[in-house]
Amino acid sequence: MVETDEFVIMPNHFHGVVIITDVPVGADLRVGPVPEGGHPTQQGAHAGAPLQAVIQWFKTMTTNEYIRGVKTASWPAFNGRLWQRNYYEHVIRDDQSLNRIRHYIVDNPARWEFDRENPTATSPQPKDTWRV
Repeated sequence: MVETDEFVIMPNHFHGVVIITDVPVGADLRVGPVPEGGHPTQQGAHAGAPLQAVIQWFKTMTTNEYIRGVKTASWPAFNGRLWQRNYYEHVIRDDQSLNRIRHYIVDNPARWEFDRENPTATSPQPKDTWRV
C-alpha cells in the first residue's frame, strides 16, 4: 500500500517521500473539490494506509532489527528510544512541490555540516529551505 520515492539516510535522521498507493476496503473515499489543473482532494483521513500506521510500522521494524544487531553483531546499544516520538510530515500536492522536495532530499548530505541536528555544525541551516 506504500512505496518510497526519493530518500536519504543522514547520521541521525532521514528524509524521504512516502507514496500511499492503495486504498483499503472501507476507506473514507469522500472527495473534495478539484483544484484547477489538480487532483481531487481527500476529506478526512488520508487515502490508503494512514501515514501514522506506516511510520509506526517502520519504527517498530527498524528498532527490532537494531536490537538484533546489538545482540548478535556488537552494534552500540541505545538508551531509551531509538526514534523520536513524533515525525514531521508535509502533504505534497503537485509535481512542482514533489520535485522541490526531491531536490532538497538529494542535496541534504551536502548541508549536514550546517544542520541544526549536527552536534558539530558550524552555523545553523535556514529553516524549511525546501519550501523556497
